[in-house]
This record gives sequence, C-alpha cells and structure tokens, in this order.
Amino acid sequence: MRCATYTRKSTEEGFEQEFNTIDAQRESGEMYAKSQGWTVIETRFDDGGFTGGNIDRPALRRLLADIEAGKIDCVVVYKVDRLSRSLLDFGRLMEVFDKHNVAFVAVTQRIDTSTSMGRLMLNVLLSFAQFEREIIAERTRDKIAASRRKGKYTAGRPVLGYNVVDTKLVVDEAEAKQVQEIFQLYLEHRSLIAVATELNLRGWLTKSWTTRKGMLSPGLPFNKTNVHKLLTNPLYVGKVKYKTELHKGEHQPLITEELWSAVQKQLSLNGTTGGAKVRNKFGALLTGLLHCSACKCAMSPSHSTKGNRRYRYYVCTNAQKTGWSNCPSKSTAALGIENFVVQQIRNVGADPNLIAATLEVANKQAKEELANLDSELSSLKRDVKAWTKELPTATAGRQADLHERMAAAEKRATELHEARAIVLVIDPKEVAAALTQFDGLWAALTPAEQTRVVELLIERVDYDASTGHIVVSFNPTGLLAFGRAA
Repeated sequence: MRCATYTRKSTEEGFEQEFNTIDAQRESGEMYAKSQGWTVIETRFDDGGFTGGNIDRPALRRLLADIEAGKIDCVVVYKVDRLSRSLLDFGRLMEVFDKHNVAFVAVTQRIDTSTSMGRLMLNVLLSFAQFEREIIAERTRDKIAASRRKGKYTAGRPVLGYNVVDTKLVVDEAEAKQVQEIFQLYLEHRSLIAVATELNLRGWLTKSWTTRKGMLSPGLPFNKTNVHKLLTNPLYVGKVKYKTELHKGEHQPLITEELWSAVQKQLSLNGTTGGAKVRNKFGALLTGLLHCSACKCAMSPSHSTKGNRRYRYYVCTNAQKTGWSNCPSKSTAALGIENFVVQQIRNVGADPNLIAATLEVANKQAKEELANLDSELSSLKRDVKAWTKELPTATAGRQADLHERMAAAEKRATELHEARAIVLVIDPKEVAAALTQFDGLWAALTPAEQTRVVELLIERVDYDASTGHIVVSFNPTGLLAFGRAA
C-alpha cells in the first residue's frame, strides 16, 4: 500500500520555524500510515499559503498527477478540510480517487473511504465544514448590512470628493468643489457627453488613490459612463446605499437635496442607460463582436426610423461617450458589414487553401489563448494568496470585500480550468464539409439562430473606416463545434 501524505495551511506564517504546522500534519500522517503497515512514499505534497476554498494548488496538482500515473494507493491527511473546504471540489477529488482505486484517510477524524461507514462519515463532516464556512460568510454580510443601515462607510473604491481616514469618509475640499461644479454643469448642458468633454478640456480626472499595499490607482479622463456614475452616487447627498435601500450616512454631504433631485429628474428625462447593456431587439448579428480599430473599443448596435422604415447601424462606443469628433469611424450601416462577414464564412468553405490558412491561424490563436488562460490563473493564485494572508488582520468591511473577491476568484478559476481542458484539435475535413453546406443551413435558420451561429464561428470583427479595412477573426473552438454539429 503506497501512501502519500498531503498537507496544507492557509498562511505562510511560521514557515521559518524549525518545526511548523505543515511538519506536524505530515508527521501525524506518516505515523498513522506506518502503524497500518503501509509504505510512505518520499515525495512531499505540501501547500503552504493556499486556501482550501479551491483546488488550484501546486502540490495538489502534483498529487493528482501521481494518482493518475498509478504511483499512489492511498492519500492521508490530518483533517478533511486540509484537502478541501468545498463540498463540490471534494466530490470531484473523490471521483478521481475512486476512478484510480485510491483510498482516502483523515487521521484525526478516523475516516477511511475503503469502508462504507467511512464514506458516510466523510460526507457528514464535509457538509458541516461547508456549512460553517457559509455561516461565517453570512455573518460577515450581515455585519456589513447592519453597518450600512447605520450610515457607516464599509470600504470600496474611494470616490471623488472624499478621502478615507480610519474607515470614515472625510471631505477633500478641492475635489468637493469639482463634484459640485460637475452637478451644476450637467444642469447647464443637460448632456453627459458635453459634461465629459468640458471636464476633459479642464484637465480634470476621476479619483486618484493609493491602495493599502502602496500601489497608486491613477485618475482617468471622464466619459459618459463615469459622469453618469458620479451623478447617481447617493454618497454625495449624504446617504449610504445597501442594495436598493438608502440610509442617512455619517459623512458630510457635498450637494443639497434640491440639486440632487434636479439632476436625477433631468437624467430620467434624458432616458440615459448610464452605459448599461441594451437588449438586442432587432437581432444584430455582430453584437459584442464588432470593434472600432481606431479607438480600440466595441461598436454597439443602434437604429433610427424614418416613416415605416428602420435603419440599423453599429456605433463606436468611444464616439458615444466622448463625442463624435473623437472617432474617424463613428458608425457604419449594419446590413453592409453583416453581409460582408457572412460572405467571408462562405468564402472559407469554398476554398480549401483558405480553410487550411484559416485553421492555421485559428490554431495559433488557440495556443495564445491557452497561454493567456495560464497567465490569468497564475495571477488569480497570487491574488488569493495575498488576500488570504491579509484576512486575519483586516477590518470587518475589508474582510467582507476579501471574501467576495475570493469567491469571485474561485468561480473564475473554475471557469478557466474548464476552458483549459478543452482539446483544440481541428480536423480540416470536418470543417470543410460543414462550411460547404453553409448556404443551405443558413437559409433554414431563424434570425436568432443565425446570430448564434455567427457568435460561434467568429471571434471578433475589426472595422477601420479610415482605411476601409475589415478584419474577420475566426473562433477556433467555434469552427470545431460547427464542423461536428453539421
């Protein structure tokens, strides 16, 4: 019975000690294994400074690799939560163990999955461990809710007009005057773009601040979206928002109730979305795919009507936010560019050499995408490690923020691992056979289905009005999926 001992601790504190928590866990596991007559393998699987909330840990990955290679018969841990604090992740790990006939033992909890009673006890203990974790998160959220209902500021990015001193908002006199002027400018111009243009001419920027780690987050130029966000922030009228509730804050307001009400009324009359995503009513094929090359930003669908006719366009979002004079492309007719993209799909199917060239580029893009996924995973790992280390000494508000960030990071890491697991093997014959049938398939689809096919096949479309160039980039996984589906 070849036995591996896995150890983990959430922080790196104490590593410099001659005998630390990791050593104690390993010693306990090895003593148990020897008492059972098992052979303890020499390889060490120690994860120091890693949370048990996810499975993105280097030593755990090495352990799973050795299990799949058939080098291990049993895994021993000090307690169940050393392996995982997530019921979902633990279930996945147990599937891997069962698949390779590997037993699992928790020394201090007398759990041995080689018996039915051991498996029952394991599930019970893990359920309670996850329950405890969720209770702690709920208590933290409840504390934040109670604090905001009392009007207290509970962390978040500082806003223009205030500085954060000892978790309280303190008025910055110079910035406060700018905020008051911005509210007055909107009532004068009644246009978000006009206000943003005026502020940028004055050289004003959004809030610049320094993080707890000493990193500078510089201010940015104003645009339609951040002007709208500033004008709708209830902090400026002396209130704190919790979900849909507004409560009187402890901080000093910067504007009067009358000015606030006048601005909100004007915003309502203008019908602004504040940069929110508008529902795709008319089945624009290139929503989320078309980009303005000059401004390096997305182009969103829009339309106008004249009599009974509707004219569809794609409009540069930079032009919408900062003014039409700032973009050479501005807008383009939707039907023309949509027909061009669909024709490129037909062209690929009609030319074997073009299929081969497209797939070559697609495979290159796939390799770059894998590199990007690995880079983002590494970044998430560093962030979670830093947040875990910060948790014990953080304030209640900061702890809530850290818990939310760690949960989001855990979710994102799972998504990245799933994306990473996709095997990008594209057979040119499959794709060619599917694309040669494209015209027949396309004609039989509904507008919504046509939009879905374009989203599947096309990764992005770049439009440059100054040169007249349109660059269509195909999605490698989409080509594979389309080939197999057809």
